[in-house]
Amino acid sequence: MVSTLDEQRAHGGPGTHDVTNQAPPLTPYDASDDTALLEGLRREGAGWAEEDLRRLGRQAGSAQAQEWADLANRHEPELRTHDRYGNRVDEVEFHPSWHHLMRTAIGEGLAASPWADDRPGAHVVRSAGGLVWGHTEAGHGCPTSMTYAAVPALRRQPELAKLYEPLLTSREYDPVLREPTEKRGLLAGMGMTEKQGGSDVRTNTTAATPTAEPGVYTLRGHKWFTSAPMCDVFLVLAQAPGGLSCFLVPRVLPDGTRNTFRIQRLKDKLGNRSNASSEPEFDGTVAWLVGPEGQGVKTIIEMVNCTRLDCVTMSAALMRKSLVEAGHHARHRSAFGARLVDQPLMRNVLADLALESEAATTLTLRLAGAADRAIRGDEGEAAFRRIATAVGKYWVTKRGPAFTAEALECLGGNGYVEDSGMPRHYREAPLLSIWEGSGNVNALDVLRALSREPGTAEALFGELALARGADARLDAAVTRLGTGLSEASATTARRLVEQMALTLQASLLVRHAPPAVADAFCATRLGGDWGHAFGTLPESAGLDAIVERALPGGED
Repeated sequence: MVSTLDEQRAHGGPGTHDVTNQAPPLTPYDASDDTALLEGLRREGAGWAEEDLRRLGRQAGSAQAQEWADLANRHEPELRTHDRYGNRVDEVEFHPSWHHLMRTAIGEGLAASPWADDRPGAHVVRSAGGLVWGHTEAGHGCPTSMTYAAVPALRRQPELAKLYEPLLTSREYDPVLREPTEKRGLLAGMGMTEKQGGSDVRTNTTAATPTAEPGVYTLRGHKWFTSAPMCDVFLVLAQAPGGLSCFLVPRVLPDGTRNTFRIQRLKDKLGNRSNASSEPEFDGTVAWLVGPEGQGVKTIIEMVNCTRLDCVTMSAALMRKSLVEAGHHARHRSAFGARLVDQPLMRNVLADLALESEAATTLTLRLAGAADRAIRGDEGEAAFRRIATAVGKYWVTKRGPAFTAEALECLGGNGYVEDSGMPRHYREAPLLSIWEGSGNVNALDVLRALSREPGTAEALFGELALARGADARLDAAVTRLGTGLSEASATTARRLVEQMALTLQASLLVRHAPPAVADAFCATRLGGDWGHAFGTLPESAGLDAIVERALPGGED
């Protein structure tokens, strides 16, 4: 007679479904339990928001928020072009979890609300909130980012800003499509790229025809990559009689009728699957001019600065989330007689990832601080922001895919299955390098800033000079960078921008991080005492101090 499982256990035999040597669920945890993040928040003048950030961190790490993130990606948005009667509606339907995530993000000020906040550091608080709430999922960060970035562009047309800005900066999430001024809050999207041009937006063929009403045009064309098509208003580039211009396109017109915004299809993307990305067609679509005709790129340039910062922020958040997952697994999984976290080589990997994560977080908050001060009129910080944001966008987003791959590997086969969440992080990582200009576009933009805006180089080296004399390897790197600038060319642009990024990150860590972190970063990223993969820190690196600082709880 076959024994029952209980009888087998009673006689000392193991049950075939007993689970041992597996990590318990990470949730609930505090996504704000990050020393580098909290130190940077205070350093950049936003310590007044620490209590709120910690509250948001606990919510981000809650089982409920993590479930929202999972469900929003498992149940992808669906396009509904017509209603049951055959009327064209062009609506996208989302899982309720998407709306929960959006409602929280907007309510916590992660969209455009900092533009209505006079407190110094308000924009830093938003970026810090993104670093924390980014532990949920990245897709819904797209409409919140575009809404944030739309405000400074819209201010180029004061009468439109007066009408729409109070609703864009609202903390109310109101997802139903209706006449914008009747809503409690608005979301803004963007329609820049077209199939023949991509980042080369000056080749746009969408035509803008003036109407008899001043400032009002009709558009005809097909956009190639317009995310979040359920936003209320869109900033769109089109060719007006005076050249490439920027326009505001509402989904619903002032009389309550639907504007022509035909969604041809939703993109079947590698990652970011909770977020709908579409191809809209304009045909007699009503639009309002934003800024002068022919100055479309100049009008949107401030918007690009904002969204590029968000790319850096989301990459840094993704790194931190992946590191937390890897560290949690290593603390609870044993192999070859010891916990993984206590195995010397795994400790090396975790420490190396921790260095990369802290460097990304610290740079993100420095960029956010520069943005906050530039918005408030600091010309020196504006020059630094101009070049450093492009540098950070290039480098931090480039490091994301390699970082998430290594963090996934820390979980072994457990990390390769969807239930772990790590595949979603891995698929998400490449997007942030592509969005708002791929690596080449950003590297060449750095060269453009250096040649056309001489104050940017001065601002960058002024920042680096704050750490002069603190580390010989850093001083040597700054000297090499100065030589590299004099020899810069399009062919070597990536190499130069990489040097800029590593030198800038090192200078921030030397000034603000503990000696173990700063020394290991300078030894490896600047001094060459490093391999070609994560986990190749030298024997002399203070692995224990680095890992204990990085992992939540501070103790293994």
